[in-house]
Amino acid sequence: MARILGIDYGGKRTGLAVTDEMQIIVSPLDKVSTSDLLQYVETYLSTNSVEKIVFGYPRHKDGNNTYLCAEIDAVIGNLQKLYPAIRIDTCDEEFSSRDAMHLMQQSIKSRKKRQEKGNLDMYSAVVILRRYLGHE
Repeated sequence: MARILGIDYGGKRTGLAVTDEMQIIVSPLDKVSTSDLLQYVETYLSTNSVEKIVFGYPRHKDGNNTYLCAEIDAVIGNLQKLYPAIRIDTCDEEFSSRDAMHLMQQSIKSRKKRQEKGNLDMYSAVVILRRYLGHE
């Protein structure tokens, strides 16, 4: 088996999470500037075996897509052209930030560490990937 990469795409920053090779454990991976996301993913895929990428897909409470969905769709299109063998899915990210905050409180004991920029994005990617895998 290979890893699954989870992505919480944001306007400025993007959080990433990854499973182990058995696809059981989900761990925070990194936080990157959204403008650097494609380069980061390309570098990661060159050194790690990944079978699937899962993007959090943000929707409004009424079910309509947010403005970020068009950007996410464009990134997915680029990745599908570059890596046709890797399956790319989306997962509803409703309340992922709230759930990520709770997860960070359990995982990161230092209040200062919890408040570092980007940690919420990274843990949101963990939440998205856990949901996708049915761990929640």
